[in-house]
Parts: sequence; structure tokens; C-alpha cells
Amino acid sequence: QVQLVESGGGLVQAGGSLRLSCAASGFTFSMYGMAWFRQSPGKEREFVAAISRSGLITDYAELVKGRFTISRDNAKNTVYLQMSSLKPEDTADYYCAAKYSTYVVYARDYDYWGQGTQVTVSS
Repeated sequence: QVQLVESGGGLVQAGGSLRLSCAASGFTFSMYGMAWFRQSPGKEREFVAAISRSGLITDYAELVKGRFTISRDNAKNTVYLQMSSLKPEDTADYYCAAKYSTYVVYARDYDYWGQGTQVTVSS
């Protein structure tokens, strides 16, 4: 069955870094655009970053541009989110998502979702 399993979350001080991973199985990973979203308590799920099937095209939310980097390894069926210069407002549950053929910034359009990994940034 389809699985997206995130890992790498945790507690970090402001200014620190974390790398999230999302391991995919049960579908042809290279045929899917991938994205990271995040959600804080009481807020809607928001787009963070996305990457094309080949990995050549990326897109970022303005709030994370220049601090976060999305990448993928199609040989390992894994997508990554390198987060640097973290701020307390980056605290959220982070989810990876897969969309067949392409990527978009709207959560409702994604086909598969992981269970999330928690990131907490202390001030």
C-alpha cells in the first residue's frame, strides 16, 4: 500500500537547522511531484516547498525562501527538506505529500499524505 513516512523532526533552538526526510513506497515515486506542507495548532495547513518529478524545478513559500531547501533522490524514493536559520514561527507539524505528474501549492490537490513529523523551534 502507499506510504509516506516522515522523519527528522525534533526540538531545535532558533537559528538552528534540521533535515526532514520522507520515505515513499507503494507507488512510482519518480512519477510524482512532491511537496512539504506544515500546520500549526489552530491554523490551516500551509504550503512550504515543492519539487518536480525530476527534481530540476522547485518552488518555495515566501516565508521560507532562502532558508529551506527541498530535494529528492528518486533512487531512494525519498524527498528531503533542509531547514536552516529556523525561527520560532516555523514550529509546526510538517507533512510530505505526493501528486501524480506535477506539483501545486494547494493541499487539497495532493493524492497521498504522510502522517507528519513535529518541529519545535525554541526562542
